[in-house]
This record gives sequence, structure tokens and C-alpha cells, in this order.
Amino acid sequence: MRIISDASGERADALLARLVPELSRSQAQRLLEEGQVLLEGKPIKKSYRSQLGDCLELTIPEVRELPLAAEEIPLDVVYEDGDLIVINKPKGLVVHPAPGHPDGTLVNALLHHCGDSLSGIGGEKRPGIVHRIDKDTSGLLIAAKNDFAHAALSRQLQDHSLHRVYETIVCGGIREDEGEIDAPIGRSAADRKKMAVNGLNAKSAKTFYWVLARYPGYTHLRVQLQTGRTHQIRVHLASRSHPVLGDLVYGHKKPELGQSSQVLHARELHFIHPRTGEQIALSCPLPDYFREVLEKLEKTSDSALF
Repeated sequence: MRIISDASGERADALLARLVPELSRSQAQRLLEEGQVLLEGKPIKKSYRSQLGDCLELTIPEVRELPLAAEEIPLDVVYEDGDLIVINKPKGLVVHPAPGHPDGTLVNALLHHCGDSLSGIGGEKRPGIVHRIDKDTSGLLIAAKNDFAHAALSRQLQDHSLHRVYETIVCGGIREDEGEIDAPIGRSAADRKKMAVNGLNAKSAKTFYWVLARYPGYTHLRVQLQTGRTHQIRVHLASRSHPVLGDLVYGHKKPELGQSSQVLHARELHFIHPRTGEQIALSCPLPDYFREVLEKLEKTSDSALF
């Protein structure tokens, strides 16, 4: 594919994502790293800044056949059309195949439900997946059915016009009614399986939160992500000494209130439809496990009054 630069001084990944609608910025970065973008027959680097009239030769590799099996796994579909699908994912369901989880994932379920109509941009292990949530986080997740929708939604993630709102219960009492945590997140130097504030190669991360209710020893929060770093909510709240209830990785090392995995639910999703331009606002109810914890806390709170 031949692309003629129409601007000077623009980063290569930004230029490609802007001029090639089916490419997200992260996809453009990957192609640059793989030497798939040439200028005068030579690969350009990620640091390249465009010059007006530069002729770039771009090679987009063909999507390889998926070595994944479609599996008939029940899905709670919140929204679906020809471009995308939004799922209310249950706690415990892995999003995509990985070591230790070769099948039985959301991707396997989507392959059965959607057939061949999933975007290939996510790669052969993550077809259609625009963003992820952890195995033990429940709630809304969006997948794209074609590359056009995938690239458009990825751009919304980058420019923060796609909003993800969560509810969680954290340990300890938070005094202020609302706040924000602005602290970079990177790989933990002590444990490469974990993330940490100011970790290795840390990237900017911002989280906003609002108190919904207070209970003895715990706080119910509404949380909104501005960025989407791995484990961001869990890491940020733990860094403020208010780890997510049940989070045995970043929080207390023993189960509390019967929870041995994080009490974290992706409750709302707001985005612009990639084809129609319509504002889409979706929500899903709190799952049973979350409501059961709230009921326990209500009883504790009531008993504390006497």
C-alpha cells in the first residue's frame, strides 16, 4: 500500500493511523517495529517525523488462519450489530487463550457466536478484542466484528472518548467523597508478573473515583479509567492503602467476606459508534457475588448502630 504524507513533523504511527482507517495506532507501531513501512526502499523507525510529500510503502501482513476452536459457551450479550458486540462477562471467564488457559475462553465463545465476523487486528489469539478485563473482573467488554470498527474503537481508547466505568469495594474508609490517582504504572521490578506504580518502563495512568457508600472497614466506589494500563484500578487503589476487596495479589493476602478474588465490576461503557457516529451508553447490573458482599456489609453497618 502506498501512502503520501500530507503533513510535516507528525509521528509515523500517528500519520499511519490517520491515513489508513483500518489501522489503530498500536497496530501502526507494530508494523513500524517489524520493518513493514518503507521510505525510498528502507524501513523507517518509530522516531520518524513525516515530511510533506513523503511516499511511504506499507505492507500489512495477511491475517493468519485462527488455530482456535469455536466453543458453545453461553454469552450474556448486552448489545450487538454488524460492527461490534458487547458482552457482560462473568467472573472467572478468561478473555483470550494463554498458557494454562488454551480453551474455554471468551474468544472461543465469540468464535462460535460470531463465526468468521471478528476483526483480525487483535491477532490470532485475540480476534476482535478491543480492550481486556481480568479473568476475575466481571462486566462489560467490547469486541469488533471488522477491522474498520476495531481501529475506530482503538482510537477512542487512545483519545479517551471511550469511557469505562467500574464499581468496586475497597478495604478501609476513604474520607474524601471523590478523588483522582495520577501515577505512572509499569512492570514490577520485584515480581515481573505484577504491575507497580513507578515500575519498569512506567507509562502515565490516571484513575478517578467517587464514594457510593461507606461501611465499617470498607468503601463502595464508582471508578472511571482515563487510561487503560494493566491492572490499573487494582494497582492505583492498592498504592493508596485501599486495595480492592478480595485482591490477593495487590491487597490483603487472605480472603475477606468470603472473597478470594477481586470485587470489581465493569458496569458502564460509553463510546461513539464507529459507523453511525451515535453515542452509545450501556450498563449492566451488579452480579450476584457483588450484591451478596453489599448485603453482608449492610448487615454489619446496621448492627454497628446498636
